Amino acid sequence: MVDEAGNQVGILPTRDALRMAFDKGLDLVEVAATAKPPVCRIMDYGKYKYEESKRDREAKKKQKVVSIKELKMRPRIEEHDFQVRLRSCQKFLKDGDKVKAVITFRGREIVHSELGRGVLQRLAEEVSDLGFVEREPRTEGRAMIMILSAKENTNTNKE
Repeated sequence: MVDEAGNQVGILPTRDALRMAFDKGLDLVEVAATAKPPVCRIMDYGKYKYEESKRDREAKKKQKVVSIKELKMRPRIEEHDFQVRLRSCQKFLKDGDKVKAVITFRGREIVHSELGRGVLQRLAEEVSDLGFVEREPRTEGRAMIMILSAKENTNTNKE
């Protein structure tokens, strides 16, 4: 058994340990149940749980939530439409989000998948200063998908 100050008291019967904890107005908490004999500690369990939840909340505040934004394009996209998608992609990467660029093929367009790959490669080159290709273009069914991630130094504080 360990007392509230962290000093080892020694091996005590459960009844005596509970009485010691009750006399001090604290709780008897089993710390290591698998040890022989089990290790117990005298502490204020409510305060312990509160401090633990406080640490968890602080850790959660410091986490960065990364969401995946999706850009949909076609293999024969016009220049202006491409520029609109490019600006959106740059904005997402500046915010620290990942971007999933999707080229959808209709009908016989799937035969010319190199056109879609070219559009995705061009997008990757245009945003190379803000992000990098996390997953190379890959065909899945009638779509070609590429994932871009933001570079570390481009992340701004997002609240």
